[in-house]
Formats: sequence, structure tokens, C-alpha cells
Amino acid sequence: APVLISILLGASFSRYQVEESVEHLLAPTHSLAKIERNLVDSLFPVNRSKHRLYSDLQTPGRYGRVIITSFRKANMLDQHHTDLILKLHSAVTRIQVQRPGFNYTFAHICILNNDKTCIVDDIVHVLEELKAARSSNRTNFAITYPITHLKDGREVYNGHQLGGVTVHSKDRVKSAEAIQLTYYLQAINSLNDMVAEKWESIFCDTVELFQKSNRKVKMYPFTSSSLKEDFQKTSRVSERYLITSLVLVVTLAILCCSMQDCVRSKPWLGLLGLLTVTLATLTAAGIINLTGGKYNSTFLGIPFVMLGHGLYGTFEMLSSWRKTREDQHVKERTAAVFADSMLSFSLTTAMYLVTFGIGASPFTNIEAARIFCCNSCIAIFFNYLYVLSFYGSSLVFTGYIENNYQHSIFCRKVPKPEVLQEKPAWYRFLLTAKFSEDTADSEETNTYESHLLVWFLKRYYCDWITNTYVKPFVVLFYLVYISFALMGYLQVSEGSDLSNIVATATRTIEYTTAQQKYFSNYSPVIGFYIYESIEYWNTSVQEDVLEYTKGFVRISWFESYLNYLRKLNISTGLPKKNFTDMLRNSFLKTPQFAHFSEDIIFSKKYNNEVDVVASRMFLVAKTMETKREELYDLLETLRKLSLTSKVKFIVFNPSFVYMDRYASSVGAPLQNSCISALFLLFFSAFLVANSLINVWLTLTVASVEFGVIGFMTLWKVELDCISVLCLIYGINYTIDNCAPLLSTFVLGKELTRTKWVKNALEVHGVAILQSYLCYIVGLIPLAAVPSNLTRTLFRCLFLIALVTFFHCFAILPVILTFLPPSKKKRKEKKNPENREEIECVEMVDMDSTRVVDQITTV
Repeated sequence: APVLISILLGASFSRYQVEESVEHLLAPTHSLAKIERNLVDSLFPVNRSKHRLYSDLQTPGRYGRVIITSFRKANMLDQHHTDLILKLHSAVTRIQVQRPGFNYTFAHICILNNDKTCIVDDIVHVLEELKAARSSNRTNFAITYPITHLKDGREVYNGHQLGGVTVHSKDRVKSAEAIQLTYYLQAINSLNDMVAEKWESIFCDTVELFQKSNRKVKMYPFTSSSLKEDFQKTSRVSERYLITSLVLVVTLAILCCSMQDCVRSKPWLGLLGLLTVTLATLTAAGIINLTGGKYNSTFLGIPFVMLGHGLYGTFEMLSSWRKTREDQHVKERTAAVFADSMLSFSLTTAMYLVTFGIGASPFTNIEAARIFCCNSCIAIFFNYLYVLSFYGSSLVFTGYIENNYQHSIFCRKVPKPEVLQEKPAWYRFLLTAKFSEDTADSEETNTYESHLLVWFLKRYYCDWITNTYVKPFVVLFYLVYISFALMGYLQVSEGSDLSNIVATATRTIEYTTAQQKYFSNYSPVIGFYIYESIEYWNTSVQEDVLEYTKGFVRISWFESYLNYLRKLNISTGLPKKNFTDMLRNSFLKTPQFAHFSEDIIFSKKYNNEVDVVASRMFLVAKTMETKREELYDLLETLRKLSLTSKVKFIVFNPSFVYMDRYASSVGAPLQNSCISALFLLFFSAFLVANSLINVWLTLTVASVEFGVIGFMTLWKVELDCISVLCLIYGINYTIDNCAPLLSTFVLGKELTRTKWVKNALEVHGVAILQSYLCYIVGLIPLAAVPSNLTRTLFRCLFLIALVTFFHCFAILPVILTFLPPSKKKRKEKKNPENREEIECVEMVDMDSTRVVDQITTV
């Protein structure tokens, strides 16, 4: 049934869709910045910003952008590079997008000026004037930074267009190592958007082709579609690495389940355990497709979530099978397996569903995290059902093969030892098996001890880790572990940089690196929007506005306007009507300030009195470092000012949509999952036989999570969407591996602590070790994927597996030997009358299967 269900649902991949919107996935869903953007769009539509080329201040829109620099740090303002850049500009403007019946050029889809010409970056006009000055041998033309003046009198800002600038006195530019050009496109309807998207693709090809013919310069193209394409590129570059991972896991799973005894070896169960996980993942993917879900690159982590949970469950069942008596019927052995292992597996599955279920709830403010948790819940649920049904059936099938003394791989009857003596050596090696009849009554009847891992744990490791001389070193090592974890925990940083979730060898990474290197002196331009009708004619109000914008490099219209009025010797304390009339007339008729007219919204009242409804200015903050936290701190500072100021204003930049309350949004799923896990552990403490199990489990989970957060910070992994999802999984992975170990120890009676530690390791250590080895081998190819997303995924999952393994096989076995619960060694009674008489009655059924029933009388 699981196979048929998976095949039917897997056919839904014909409806496979990819999520296109990166903002929908990674920006906080309930973001104040989105509300502010809607307000800004309603007050100042994008087309109203065209004169200042700041259309990307409200919505990114469609655009093509390129950074031009030199390998030798040459001056990009010299004659050779100036001509080269203008030649590139000419090639870009000649790009054609062929559509049926018409060829679109940049002139057809660009943002137009009032004279119906395309608006281009002011740096292009600066370079053209510079070229003209050189042609006429004029030496008085000077470029100032970050504000310069054109020959038409316009004052333009070039802080984001000139990079790596060296200046003389009075801000005169001596040289610039990089120049950035931006081409804004219209996207007013679906056809226009389609043409603009195609133009962006051709734009990148044009820039790359231009660089091939000019190898002394380096160009970094970037478009509005680059981030989306590079985010989904991770899935494509990961394909062959994931196939390699699958092959390695299959190989090791088969080897971990194999042993020299050809009857008791279970290689098929290793393969079928992995197939169970695969079927469950395929079923979950089919359900996602049928319900209209869309794929994104974060789904690459779901197979590893399934691998850790599913393989441990199957290996634990196989470990329980080894503990059953071979002379029992298959049904009884299967019943013993389910009774021994499925209770803990059910509880850990419930924990997965609760923690990921909380992450999939509306409380999660990051859509990518919510979708990931939702799909993980579906996959975990079906994995649990398939382990019960598909893998359980496979276990029964191999049980009958074992009882009939058939070969575990070829399923043929294994001949008796006396028959094998006549066969060749290679034949005897392949069909080596131990028959129960060959074992004397006084000998150990558990033939599974010849398994390599069982033999290693029982004969060597258990005695070594509980040795009195080893324990102090383990405790010391744990203190060192806590120290380094604390050091990393105190340095945790928030990873709101979108370049952390894209493939490495992409335009996004190359452009972002160049942008931070050459254009990090000034932060992105921030819009300062006053959305109320204030008394602009009042001197005190003007001073209030200037006070809140104090400290910024440039104030677009307000300060310029006040200076303009002062030059005209006009008092700023004019009555309202005279002020607004002069404001409107001056801005509309004066050429020097004509481009400021769209930064003010006028409205007429019934008495023909003009009022200013809203206004805006553009602010650029000076930054000395490339840290993204500076912009986040700036946003928080301006937000606090907007709440306490006398003037109602908001600040906005498109990057604020991703940064707004990112820390609280990305940490909420982890926080909610931790709370739900603790609640479930507390509630189940009243249901289990001993509440100390949950106490120890809670402490272990806290220790593991604390260590993983600390070490991932030291490994340069930031707290972002991917790392938080891994931390949620880390809670469950720890409980998966540690719960059976702790349960066996705590519930043990009448023996010493050391003895029960050894028993717990012998019973569950093999399953933990098998699943850990398979998991690590599966993760290793992920480290080679050229993607920042998979790099974060690998480092977090590797640390989770390593730290959990360290706790299971070192910390817990040592600490439990001298901490509660206490164990009392049973005192042997010397009274010879208190003896146990055991009578064994052997019953044989019709199928000649031996069943032993023990009847005990005291």
C-alpha cells in the first residue's frame, strides 16, 4: 500500500511549480515595512519618482545594473575608461527584445522624462560632460563627491554611482575605482513586465559579451530577477551531490546491517529502511503538489530531516529484533520488536509533529519557515505510518527467511556445515552461518553478538567509557565544550543578508561583494515621508523637521528650499496662504527646483486655499563599515524617532521589508517549538514510569542546543531562516537518540549505575551508531555544494549530529554513573530455603517450530 500511494501521489509532479517570489518566502509576513510601503505608494506613485531616478526607493521594479571596475585599481574617470563606459552605455541602449510583430528597445520600455526621453543615471551625463571638456581642452571641469553640479545647474548625488573615490580638497574627485550604472524599466502591465524581464536577461548577456572584448575591466551585472534565479539555482547545482549522498547512504546502510553470518545478516533491511524514508518523502511531495504548494530551495533540508528520524527508527527495530530469541515464532518476535521499539518511536514522532506543527502555525512570521515546517510534518507523519506498515512487513519477511535458514541476500537454503565442507572456500565464505543445533546448552545463544558494532560496544567501548580513569577527562572535555559554546553564544548575529541563501558562483554574490567593497561609504537612500498636513510656514515646524533629519548627508528638497527662500530674503514666517502659493509657484516655475515639485502633494479646499497634504525627502546616511547591522540600527533609530516626534513621518527603503523585525520573526519558530517541546515533556512526565526521564531529556536537549548555537556562530553561521529550522530539527534529533538511552537507564532496577549505563549502551548504542554513521556520510557531499544555503544547512546539521553523538556516547554515560537516579544492588539471600525452581516445558507446533514456555514456581 505505501508503494502504491507513493507512486500515485508522485505522479502529481506533472503539476510541479517553483516559488518565484523571494520576498514572499523570506520577508516577514506581518511587517510594518510592508504597510509603510503601501502608504508610500498611495501618496507617491512610482511614476512620480521618475525625475529623481529613485523608483527603487518604493518598489524594486524592473531594472538592470552593472558595476564597472578595473583589475589593476585604475582610475575609471580617465579618458580610456570614460570612453569604454560610454560605449557600454550605448550598447545597452541598443538592446532589442524581439516579440511577434515588434522589436522592443530600451527606448520603448524605459522610464520617460517630461520631454519623452529616457531617463538615465546622472553619472552618464557627468561622463559625457567630462568627455566634452577633454575634447575642448577645458581644465576647469571638476567632479565633487558625493554631490556634484551639472552644466544645466542641477545638483546631483553620485554617492552610489562612484565607488572607491579618492578626493582632493573641497571634495573634488581625484580618482574613482568603480562606476555603477542603473537602467530602470517600466512594468505597468503583464506584456510590459514580460518584455522587461527578457530585456534584463539580454542585458546580462550584453555586459558579459562586452567584457570578453575588454578583459582589462571587470563588470558585475545585476537585475531585479537575479536574486530569484540565484536562489533557485541552489536546487540545480545540488542535484549530483544529492545523488552521491544517496549512493553513500545506501552503501553504508547495507554495510551497517550486514554481518558474516549469511542467515542473520540483514542487508535488505538497510536498503528497505532507506526506501521507507524515500517513499514517505515522495508521498509528502505529492501531497504538496496536489494542494498547490510550490517548491523552493529550502526544501533541500527535508530529506535530511527524514533521514535522521526514519533511519534511527528502522535501526532501532532491527536492534530490538536482535534481542529476541531465535527459537520463537516470527509473530512473537515481531510482537516483541513492536512492543520494545515502537513506543519510543511513537513518542519521538509526536514530538516532531508538535515542534514542526508549531513552526507551521500562523505564529510563524517567515513564510519559508512555515512552509518547511508544514511539509516536514506531513513527511514525518507518513514516515511513521510507513515504518509501521512497509518496514514492519519487510521485517516479518526477512524473519521468515531467517527462521528457514535461507541466505539473507539470495534467499536460498543454507546447507549444513558438513555439506559445506565439500564446497570451495569462496562458497563456504558466502554461506557461513551458525546453526542453533551447533550451540551447546552452556554457551551463549545470542548469535548476533558477532555483529561488528555489537561486538565493539559490548567488549570494548562500554568498559572503556565507564572506567574510573576516563571519567575525569570526559568531564573536563565537557567543561571545555560549554566554555566554547558560551563564547560563541555571546557572539550570535542575525543573518538578514539575502546573499546567504543563494548559490555562491552567481551574479548576486559577485555583485554584492563588489557593491560592499566600492559603495559602502553611504547607506542606501532612505525615503523620509511626512504624511500629514503640517504648518510648513511655521518656523518652529521647519526646525523640528530639520532636527529629525540632522546627521544625514543630504536632505533633498526641504533644506534646499529654505536656502532658496533665504537667498530671496523672504521670511519663512509667512502666512499659510502666501507660503503655499509661493511654494507651489517657485517649485513649478523655477528650473533649479522644478524636479522638487513631485516631492510635495498639494490639494485645494473649497475656498481655493492650497494645502500641503504630504511631502518627502531623501536621506543618505554616512557609514564607515560594511556591516549590515548599521542599516538595521538606523531603521530602529528612525522608527523610535517617528514615535516620539511632533511630526508624523515614516521612513522606507525596499530592504526594510526584509530587515523589519527580522530577528524576532526568524527566532519565533524556534522559541515556540522549544516552549511546545518543554510543555510536552512536562506533561508526559505524569504519564511515564519515572519523571526523571523527562528531566534528563530536557537538560540534554538544552545542552545540545546551547552547544550547537555557540559552535555554529564560531563557524561563521548566522541566525537566519535556515539555521533556525535546523535548530528546531535539532530538538527532535536529540530526543530521538537520547530518549531510549535515558529511558533504559532510569527504569533499570537492582543493579549499579555503571551496569545500567552499559546495558543502555548495549541495547540502544548500535542503532544510534548506525544511524549516525549513515547520517554523517549523507551530509558530507552537501559540504561541496557551491551554495551558501547548503553551506549553512551542512554546518548546522553536522554540528547537531556531532554534538548529539558526543552526548549519547560520552557525556550521558559518564554523568549518569554518579548522578541520580540511584541504584541499589540486590542483596543475595543466603537462606537455602528461598530458592527458585524453574521448569521448562518444550512444546512443538504442527510446523515443527520450537516454542519454549517457562513456568516458574517459587
